[in-house]
Amino acid sequence: MTTVNTAWDHVSGNIFKTWLIMFLFSVFFVGMIYVIARGMGYGEFGGLGLVGFSLIMAGIMNFISYFWSDKIVLGISGAKQIQKKDSPEVFRIVENLTIAAGLPMPKVYILEDSATNAFATGRDPKHAAIAFTTGILSKLNKQELEGVAAHELSHVGNRDTLVMTLVSVLVGTLALVSDFFLRSMWYRGKDSDDNRSGTIFAVIAIVAAILAPIVATLIQLAISRRREFLADASGVILTRYPSGLANALIKISGDKEPLEAANRGTAHLYIVNPLKGSSSVGWFANLFNTHPPIEARVKALKEMEGQF
Repeated sequence: MTTVNTAWDHVSGNIFKTWLIMFLFSVFFVGMIYVIARGMGYGEFGGLGLVGFSLIMAGIMNFISYFWSDKIVLGISGAKQIQKKDSPEVFRIVENLTIAAGLPMPKVYILEDSATNAFATGRDPKHAAIAFTTGILSKLNKQELEGVAAHELSHVGNRDTLVMTLVSVLVGTLALVSDFFLRSMWYRGKDSDDNRSGTIFAVIAIVAAILAPIVATLIQLAISRRREFLADASGVILTRYPSGLANALIKISGDKEPLEAANRGTAHLYIVNPLKGSSSVGWFANLFNTHPPIEARVKALKEMEGQF
C-alpha cells in the first residue's frame, strides 16, 4: 500500500525535523564548549562557567542580529522599497497571500538585477520585507510569482529569519571559542616553562576545536535546507497550486545568471542559491549546499498535486 504525503504532512514533518536538529545542535554546542574549556585547563565548574559565558555572548550577538540584520541584508543587496503605485500587480499578489496567511502586509523591495531570485527578511511578521529582482518579475508568470511570494511569506510566518539568525550566531560563537583555544595552545606550546602534561581532555579538546566549526556549519546548512522544504510546503497551502512554485523553481534554477548583490553570507536567504555554479551534486557535496537540490524540492511539490 502506497502512503501519500499531504502538504500538511510535509509541514509537520519539516517542523519536527528542524527542531530535532536544533536540539541536537544545542547539545553539541554545549558539549564542545565544555570539552574545549576543560582542555584549556578549567576545572569541572570552570568549564560550565565558560559554557554559560559563551551562551551569554551568543545571546548578546543574537539580540544585535535580531534587530538589525534585516537592514544590513537590504543595504547589502541594494534593494529599494516600492509602493503599490510602482508595481500594482506585485502588490496585489503579496496582499492577497498576506490575507490568506493572516500576516501583516510586509514591505516590498525591488532589486535592479536581471537574475531571477527573491528573498524575505525581517525579525518578525510586523517588521518583514520581501524583495524581488527585476529579472524574476519579468521572466515568471503570475502563478509562478504567486508561488514565489507564498514561499517567502511562509519564511516570514515560520520565523525562519529568527531561527537562522540564532543558529548562525551559535556557529560563529563556537568558531570564535575554537579559534581562541587553538591559538592559546600554540602560544602555550612555544612557552618552555609551560607544564606540558598531555591530559586526555587536552587531546580531545584540540580535535574538537578543529572539527567543531566544520560540524556546526554542516548542521547550520542542514537546518537551512530543512527550512526551505518547510517554506515550499507552507507556500503551497497558501496558493493551493503546487505547480506554480514547482515551475518557478525550475525556471529560477535554469537561469545561469548570478545575482551580483549576493554573497555567501546572504545566499541562504534567497529562494534558490544565487551563487550560480556553486551548487554541487552528490550526497556528500549536498551537505555543503545552503539549499536542497531543486529536483528534491520539485519532487516534494509534485507529491502535493491534486490535494486541493
